[in-house]
Amino acid sequence: MKPIYLILCYIAAVTLPLILSWLVGGPPRAFHQELASGLGILAFAMILMEFVLSGRFKNVSNGIGMDVTMRFHQMMARVALAFALLHPFLYRSTPVGGPRPWDPTRHLVITTDISDLSSGIAAYLLLPSLVLLAIGRTKLDYKYETWRLMHGIGALLIAALLLHHTVYAGRYGSQPVMTGVWLAMTAISVGSLCYVYLLAPLRDKTRAWRVTSVNQVTPKQWELTVAPDGHAGLDYRAGQFVWLNVGHNSFSMKENPFSIASAPAAGPEVSFMIKEFGDFTRTVGQIKPDTVAYLDGPYGSLSVEGRSEPGIALIAGGVGLAPVLGILRQLRLTNDPRKVKLVYGNRSVDQIAYREELGQENVTLVLSDPPEDWQGETGFVDGPLLDRVFSPHEFEEWVFVVCGPPIMMDLVEDHLLKRDTPSDRILSERFSYD
Repeated sequence: MKPIYLILCYIAAVTLPLILSWLVGGPPRAFHQELASGLGILAFAMILMEFVLSGRFKNVSNGIGMDVTMRFHQMMARVALAFALLHPFLYRSTPVGGPRPWDPTRHLVITTDISDLSSGIAAYLLLPSLVLLAIGRTKLDYKYETWRLMHGIGALLIAALLLHHTVYAGRYGSQPVMTGVWLAMTAISVGSLCYVYLLAPLRDKTRAWRVTSVNQVTPKQWELTVAPDGHAGLDYRAGQFVWLNVGHNSFSMKENPFSIASAPAAGPEVSFMIKEFGDFTRTVGQIKPDTVAYLDGPYGSLSVEGRSEPGIALIAGGVGLAPVLGILRQLRLTNDPRKVKLVYGNRSVDQIAYREELGQENVTLVLSDPPEDWQGETGFVDGPLLDRVFSPHEFEEWVFVVCGPPIMMDLVEDHLLKRDTPSDRILSERFSYD
């Protein structure tokens, strides 16, 4: 029910200004003008809601998954952009200037003065740039932290420009009731940004962590473990993730999302399985014990806690083992009676992490580039492999936890649906978006 509830809340929030504008508005105008105003109102409301969708609010993301929240954020940004770009053209080139002879009281067009329209023009130019830079972020040669700061400042500037444009150039936004509504919605949106960049770091500053160990588990994968520094630790569920900041102050944007590989039942220390890939991960092996760290979380819905299925299927590819390992460790430490099967895919044998700990019972290891003496499965984690590992009744009755490369996850999820696995029994979370 939570996804439905959140969707209804979103629809209510973005349509509230439109409904109120209709109730307090003046005489009706031509349809194309009303449509233009309506699209502008919806675009502004949706842009303001984007702040909340990207604000790391656990009540929003933990019930449906951070990946779903971020995907919705991306989709709605593109819809809002389309509405905003179409909005001025539907007025059909109303000329700039003062009062019109046919509208002396300005009931039909509140203003066409360029001084009042300039903020809207500026936002009109900035909004496409913000969206396109976000879509092409991975292809641009600058760091994530730089892009994140630019994205936040750009969104804040656009919101301020649109607020001015709506109140001073909008027929409906100039109404006292609507001005109050737009001010309140903008304040909430800016407040969510302040929470992420100011309040959350202030809170985290009092809950520092210290690195206790950094161990190499494969040639390019490390286990980093941190312990709470003077506080009780993190209240999390196996399979969740946090934003990890190591070696910087709590206000630093040099943080990255990592799944927790440890189990809550193991104690207050928290471990992460980190693969060398980006700027931070390539230097993880150089981190010294006692280095300060900050954890923002937990986030995510990749958890089997409280579920009643008779069996649990854990399917991982590469570093996607991290949350799966956390779940497996928790199940073992709590002596969970449910049957568990693990499928773990890699390219080569030296990439298999925690091989001894995983054991052999109900564990299927898969290599796409196996050595000549390899006795396990070969190829990829795909449909035929899953059919060899799981029986028809397991497909229908078990819960499946999937984490790994996007291509693998697509193949696995599609095959599970073909095998009549209910969608609510397929748990997955993605950290890669287009």
